[in-house]
Amino acid sequence: MNMLKINNISSGANTVYCNRTSAGPYSHHQSVNLSWLRRDEISGCFHLICKNPRINQRCMEKSGRLKVKGFSEEQEALVTKSWNVMKKNAGDLGLKFFLRIFEIAPSAKKLFKFLNDSDVPLEKNPKLKPHAITVFVMTCESAVQLRKAGKVTVKDSNLKELGSTHFKYGVVDEHFEVTKFALLETIKEAMPEMWSPEMKSAWGEAYDQLAAAIKMEMKP
Repeated sequence: MNMLKINNISSGANTVYCNRTSAGPYSHHQSVNLSWLRRDEISGCFHLICKNPRINQRCMEKSGRLKVKGFSEEQEALVTKSWNVMKKNAGDLGLKFFLRIFEIAPSAKKLFKFLNDSDVPLEKNPKLKPHAITVFVMTCESAVQLRKAGKVTVKDSNLKELGSTHFKYGVVDEHFEVTKFALLETIKEAMPEMWSPEMKSAWGEAYDQLAAAIKMEMKP
C-alpha cells in the first residue's frame, strides 16, 4: 500500500507538501491543495476538518429539485471509454479507492462500524472490499449514465436510501471532498496514458452531480 506522508503545511494556507513511501503520483515536496486538512499545532498531526457539521436542511428544502447541469457528449465519451477499461479490474480499483480515502483521512474509518470492530489490516478486512467495489462501481456507472438518463441514477439502490444512510452516519461535505480526491487519483493511476485535464474534469463533474444528488436526500 502506498502511504501518503504529509511533511509540511504552509502557514495561513491549505497547501500540503507530501511524498510517498513508494512510487506514486506525488514527488518529494510536491504541493497538493487540501482544503479539508488542518494541522494540530500541539501534536503536529493532520486532521479532517468539518466546516458544516450538518447539511443545512432549510436550504435544501428551499432549493427544491436538484437541477442537473449539462453533461456534454465529449465528457460522456471520456468517462465511458475509461470505465470500459477499468471495469474489468473494478475489484482491485475499488479497494484502492477506499484505501486512498483512509490514507488521506484516517478518521473516516469511524464511519464504518465493521472497521472499528476489526483488528485486521484494512486491505485484509473481509467486509471492506465488497463494500468498496459496490461504491466504486455505483459511482462509475452513475457517471456513464448521467447524460443518457438526464439525471443522476444509482445502480442497485436509490438516492433517498443513500441520502438517509449518509445522514445517519454523520457524513459531511468534507467527506465528499476527500472521496472525490481519492476517486480522481485512483482513476489517474489506473490509466495514466489516457489521463488528461479533460478526463479529470469529466469525472469530477460527474462525481459532483452524484454528491449533490445524495446531499439533497440527506434527511433524518
